[in-house]
Amino acid sequence: MARFNVTEMKSGGIIKQKQRDAFTVRLRLPGGRVGAEKLPVIARVADEYGQGYVHLSVRQTVEIPYVLYDRLEDCLAELAKAGLSPSSCGPRVRVPIACSGCELNPNGNIETQRMAQEIDRRWFGTPTPHKFKINISGCPIDCMAARRADLGIIGITEPKLDAGLCTGCELCVAKCGDDALTMTEDLPLRDVFKCIGCGDCIHVCPLDALGAGRTGMEVWAGGKWGKRPRAAQRVARWVAEEQLDGVIERTLAWYREHAQGRERLGAIFDREGIAGYQEQVFGSLSADGVELEMPPAGAPVAWKVPPAAPDGASLDLQGGGTMEGRGA
Repeated sequence: MARFNVTEMKSGGIIKQKQRDAFTVRLRLPGGRVGAEKLPVIARVADEYGQGYVHLSVRQTVEIPYVLYDRLEDCLAELAKAGLSPSSCGPRVRVPIACSGCELNPNGNIETQRMAQEIDRRWFGTPTPHKFKINISGCPIDCMAARRADLGIIGITEPKLDAGLCTGCELCVAKCGDDALTMTEDLPLRDVFKCIGCGDCIHVCPLDALGAGRTGMEVWAGGKWGKRPRAAQRVARWVAEEQLDGVIERTLAWYREHAQGRERLGAIFDREGIAGYQEQVFGSLSADGVELEMPPAGAPVAWKVPPAAPDGASLDLQGGGTMEGRGA
């Protein structure tokens, strides 16, 4: 039997173990979702071709360890009968990970699972200068760590008040953990510099006086984990779902164009800054309400909330336009 090419096999989700001729088969499960009917197949294959157990990875996939080289072909064939295929490693777009989003989670603002399935269908395995990971979180709680991904997506919502329904109970003010709401003339006043778009104030309102004014996504870029972790930078807000495919396409094109050898997206940002990336990827979307944001000076690898607006700056009064300053 010809010897295996470890690099080629790893790129196809077959990972060499330290034990002689033993491999781990990593399955392709976008968004961490797998049909219940496939679970018995995975268990049977792990029992027959491995050592009777599976490993659940941090990126929402199932791995079957201890598959011997001369049994790999049969193992993969059994998995394929159930519609299961290997994932990938190496310099390419990896399987996206995602939380349950607004489908199941009361905090969710976007359809994360639908996005994960579509991103995987469209971009999985696309060659890149280095590994490229996409993480999708349905809200700013960010369970999926979008802020440490090469490309991170976080669902956000903008609260809007029906002043006629508001009784001034202040539950929304008490719930806001970012001090973005204060009471003015018996109505909540929102500080747009502090509001992170989590929607907690909407969820707690007992009279549905607060609703979603608009829903969209924050996009973070340039993050990574590993030996030398790097925080992602927030590069755009209020990206719509229908714009996401174009954002990914332009991001990958910019990445390939600017990479110097085998390096992650964030390394390019460290060398060149992010202004050029933002302009090429998001510039055409500004007319559609997408907001571009630069990180503050002195914080090149992490986005920070700007300070509260001073007196005289425009702050948003839910449902009532804007007010000038807190004491207006």
